Amino acid sequence: MNTFLENQNWRYATKKFDATKKISNQDLETLKEAIQLSASSYGLQPYKVLIVENTEVRAKLQPVSWGQSQIVEASHLFVFVNLVDVQDNHIDDYVTNLATTRGLKAEDLKGYSDFMKSKLVPLSSEAKSTWTSKQTYLAMGNLLNAAAELKIDVTPIEGFEPEKYNEILGLDKLGLNASLVATIGYRHEEDATQHFPKVRKPINELFITI
Repeated sequence: MNTFLENQNWRYATKKFDATKKISNQDLETLKEAIQLSASSYGLQPYKVLIVENTEVRAKLQPVSWGQSQIVEASHLFVFVNLVDVQDNHIDDYVTNLATTRGLKAEDLKGYSDFMKSKLVPLSSEAKSTWTSKQTYLAMGNLLNAAAELKIDVTPIEGFEPEKYNEILGLDKLGLNASLVATIGYRHEEDATQHFPKVRKPINELFITI
């Protein structure tokens, strides 16, 4: 646990990446698996993660990301995209995967399937999209923690225009929406932010025991 806390103190929202340093394929696979293993409500994982390596696409995304240099300088760009409209077929796909993975019969999971459908499908489109977007934050948490263990820098970014991302990446046609962005790579030695003390609320102010 001490190592975990040390790594949390090490990480920060990197402002300037070293564009000459790239993440190894092995480390990239580790980060992908960490995201895959993230907690998710019902286990549904109603999102996908785009790994944008194409430099031309990233150049198009930078202006609609408030011009932030990390978008083009970082080794990799991850875009977490949430499913906009959960329907019966999405839950059916999950139940099929659940049954196959655990050696169960799909019909034995009908009660759980019906329960999920009753809670999710009737929601408004706005409520569904809000809920699925929240799930991407859980996945982002796993990415941040796993990357810190590997001494890889990650900057989570909400400062971008989702509608423009959706247009550039063709997400609307897929029923998806850009929810979160993460730039991943290695801090530049000239990034002064890495030397700033970490600012957080005191423990006794942050927590309330009832």
